[in-house]
Amino acid sequence: MYTVIGTVNSRAARVLWMLEELEIPFDHVSAPPRSAGVTEFNPAGKVPVLVEDGTPITDSTAIIQYLADKHGKLTHPAGTLDRARQDSLTQFLLDEFDANLWTAARHSFVLPEELRQAAIKNTLRWEFERSQKTLMHRMGEGPFLMGEMMTVPDIILTHCGNWALSARFPIVEHRLTDYLSRMRKRPAYQRAMAR
Repeated sequence: MYTVIGTVNSRAARVLWMLEELEIPFDHVSAPPRSAGVTEFNPAGKVPVLVEDGTPITDSTAIIQYLADKHGKLTHPAGTLDRARQDSLTQFLLDEFDANLWTAARHSFVLPEELRQAAIKNTLRWEFERSQKTLMHRMGEGPFLMGEMMTVPDIILTHCGNWALSARFPIVEHRLTDYLSRMRKRPAYQRAMAR
């Protein structure tokens, strides 16, 4: 049995959604970052943490790719060109979307107030908008990022899209808006977000 530690309004949402898509039973401990329930498994205090057979796995992307690989769903097989393309897209999303949103969050409420640089958020928004245009050239023709099959990058992008809207980072690409709307309608997504 898996246990997911972290609140649904954090990157733990990615893990909760993955497990719902896989239709695998799991326990959920809605613990905030740096709380005792988190630092017991991750000394850095970051969420999410997936615990399997007493072994903690940290980092949302590592967790969801592990689950995809283990259960043979929402991923292309390792060592294939499709998997190389998938991993490339995953890294692009982490570098261009997640990193900008995380840096903005750090300068909004994570860092000590005296270290925050509010002006950096304008640069991050500009980069975020530019990255959306690049993404449009990489999206497949199907309903998902890589075409007809949902993969790990779909979970990352949808989470980042939601995060962007809550952080007031504009979604400027109509195709991305439509994609995010479709993904949010998935029953597994809705079950995960209801936790």
